[in-house]
Amino acid sequence: MNAAPPLRLAEMTTEEAATAVTASPVVIIPAGAFEQHGPAMPLATDTIRAEGVAERVAAALAGRAVIGPPLPVGVSPHHLAFAGTVTLTTTTLAAVVREYVESLYRHGWRKVLVITGHGGNNATLSTVAQDLLTTHPGLQFAWTPVTPLAADVVSGMGVSEVHGHSGEAETAQMLHLAPGLVHTDRLTAGTTSTAQLDPLSRLSRHGAHPALVVRYDRLSPNGILGDPRRATAEDGQAVVDAVVVRVVAFVKEWLDA
Repeated sequence: MNAAPPLRLAEMTTEEAATAVTASPVVIIPAGAFEQHGPAMPLATDTIRAEGVAERVAAALAGRAVIGPPLPVGVSPHHLAFAGTVTLTTTTLAAVVREYVESLYRHGWRKVLVITGHGGNNATLSTVAQDLLTTHPGLQFAWTPVTPLAADVVSGMGVSEVHGHSGEAETAQMLHLAPGLVHTDRLTAGTTSTAQLDPLSRLSRHGAHPALVVRYDRLSPNGILGDPRRATAEDGQAVVDAVVVRVVAFVKEWLDA
């Protein structure tokens, strides 16, 4: 019995990659970050989540998509007050994404999907998508966040009034995808209510007002938004499964368009 073809370009020979251009017309690029995730989770949390989703999406597409090179460092200046955080500027990330895409385009791929586990990458990916409409009109470039795709599942988890980074949803996903990297004995609550935020920090929260970006050490002394002690692996699986189903449905429709 023949083994299943590799899902990752990194594991292919150059001959296999040449064949994959036709057989697997979508390249999925997992994008994450290298930043603090509180006292209980690793710096690579966002990359691990993006890669976990990418692997499941590629597997569900049964060979019609391959996983390209990851983007393990993202735009994280708002976390630099916490040790270990490494960041790219928006200009650098945009340049790297474009150069990944240009290489793939040169070999014949015309559909690229970036799955980002880090919200700090969103603005840059939007800018790159707009620029590629001019520089590569034959390319179709899509990107998606992870957790926001399952907002309905997250809302049913009983999350805190203030939740997000390193909180219930992210921790739950890690308990499902990489439980050995979560120090459950170190899980602790962070900022869980707007009453804990100073006036400037309150303005940074999403709402019907202009956007304001502040450092995470201003939002939360320990870098956590929410209470990760409430997280379960079962909730994490529900979030990941919902995200995968929705991305797979999009890609199938995209391939048939």
